[in-house]
Amino acid sequence: MIKILLADDHALLREGLRKSFEAAGDTVVGEASSGEEAVALARALQPQVVLMDLSMPVMDGIEATRRIREEVPGVRVAVLTMHDDIEKTRDAITAGATAYLSKGTSFSEVRETVLRVAEGDTALSPALAGAMLASARSEQADQNLLSDRQVEILQAIANGMSTKQAGRHLGITTKTVHNHLNAIYRKLDAQSLTHAVLSAVRLGIIDLDDQVETETAEA
Repeated sequence: MIKILLADDHALLREGLRKSFEAAGDTVVGEASSGEEAVALARALQPQVVLMDLSMPVMDGIEATRRIREEVPGVRVAVLTMHDDIEKTRDAITAGATAYLSKGTSFSEVRETVLRVAEGDTALSPALAGAMLASARSEQADQNLLSDRQVEILQAIANGMSTKQAGRHLGITTKTVHNHLNAIYRKLDAQSLTHAVLSAVRLGIIDLDDQVETETAEA
């Protein structure tokens, strides 16, 4: 069971999500219809995950995400939006969002993503990362910034693996993966796993042309 805050200015969508999450055994601790309200409720209710829309009145979802990550760092943010714009995606991830989903996504995938985010994982899809890579190929690469193992870990995650799956794929423990990730955050000045992957993609450190077979079984 996870505690979720819904942030969207469409009451009908919030109602549908609330019913679906509650039917799955989760708890919706609150609902916000603006970015400002989302920040206030995240501070007061301390949910595990905020499911955040980007287009909201008073304060948009990007600024609300930034404020939540600054003021309530233990709360994680997953974006659920109709926007497919790469710049908005980058802005949301840079602000601290650890997942980015389209409103066309099925509820089962939304809930799976929220569960992963609540556990401290990320949900950066290969398609999204690929689009970012295509728009950033002209930027200067720094191949020596990360170690070979750190590059392997980010490459696996950028191709859709969870941190647990990346550890199994590389033959190392999940704890070792997280130790490497902490070092990566420092080197890339990243605030989250998704932000680190995005930074590595923009720098040309990882290349999504090298596809990694994602394991589907969880430990």
